[in-house]
Amino acid sequence: MIKPNGKAQNEKVLSFVGQEEDGLDLINMLERYKSGWGGKIRTFQLQKFVAGVEVAIGAFFNGQEFILPACINFEHKRMFNDEIGPTTGEMGTAMFWAGQSRLYNETLKKFEKRLGEIGFIGYFDINCIVNARGIYPLEITPRFGYPTINIQMEGVQSRWSDFLYALANRQPFCLKTEKGFQVGVVVAVPPYPYDDHGVFEKLSDDAVVMFRKPPTNGLHHCDVRLVDGDWRLAGSSGYALVVTGSGPTMPDAQREAYNRVKNIIIPNMFYRTDIGNRWSKDGDLLHTWGLLAA
Repeated sequence: MIKPNGKAQNEKVLSFVGQEEDGLDLINMLERYKSGWGGKIRTFQLQKFVAGVEVAIGAFFNGQEFILPACINFEHKRMFNDEIGPTTGEMGTAMFWAGQSRLYNETLKKFEKRLGEIGFIGYFDINCIVNARGIYPLEITPRFGYPTINIQMEGVQSRWSDFLYALANRQPFCLKTEKGFQVGVVVAVPPYPYDDHGVFEKLSDDAVVMFRKPPTNGLHHCDVRLVDGDWRLAGSSGYALVVTGSGPTMPDAQREAYNRVKNIIIPNMFYRTDIGNRWSKDGDLLHTWGLLAA
């Protein structure tokens, strides 16, 4: 995999995952980057491909220790179903909350001492590829993730004001979370995931967000503003809404999230319809490899 460093990494189209075993497609792509993007890409990461399940685990750190349960989550980066199309900021995430596990002990737990030494407070997430041979970390996100934080709001029962106050004051906290699963779906409009203000003005600017029936829960507005009682698209990114659902099983959580999505009407809106589908296979593998065992 090729991933540019610096500001160039914000150009999602520049990240490339090779398909050929001999790496020839990566070499060809690097040659084209040199001729077409040489002035923008100064340095890049070259990552070895590891087959397995992509899974992330994150938890909130209070300056001394992680507050459990941890959030085990599965990002869906590609624009279209079945991981087809350009990489976006993210099109949705499926997650659940869990306590001590092998996955936690071999990832987050190893950072606890160092994070305490530097006085870190906040959310800390590690994205990994895992397989029968082990755990291979990809990247760390030491901040709120988006749309992760929106979906976590669906699954956390504790009052966020109490929880964040305890974190800020380095206090222990009994974090109460929903049992089962949560699913979050990003609802977007053109030009997402690209930055094209002209396209946004032409197709999406000031469009009204309408509902078939009055909305209730699980609706998180993003680049939206309230005008005379109407929700209207704002900004220029096209990142409109995050819609969430929860349930005792992954299909239950999917059903609730997508029923809420179907209640929304926005001109030119689009979203993925398979967020959470990978769990049927990935969950079996994680259990088989013993990564979720206490």
